[in-house]
Amino acid sequence: MSDPLIRACDNYVVIEPGKPEKFLNAQETTSWLMHWIKQLDELPQDLQDQPSITTAAKRLLDTACELEIKPGFNLQWFAVRLDPPDR
Repeated sequence: MSDPLIRACDNYVVIEPGKPEKFLNAQETTSWLMHWIKQLDELPQDLQDQPSITTAAKRLLDTACELEIKPGFNLQWFAVRLDPPDR
């Protein structure tokens, strides 16, 4: 089960093979995932029941941190906190 604190994070670091890591907000990360989902010949089984690419990307964002585009080419994303929490 994922930590609920992660859902409170609005920023992600995204990693593509051969490129420097990027920091994106949640909306940008969803768009980034949508771009890559469109590149797939077939959706992963756990995304096939999603009604749209947008909902598939949001499901990935909430439930995973890696997507294999082709053998040996995996994308990764991780929730990050850019500002220290208020105390």
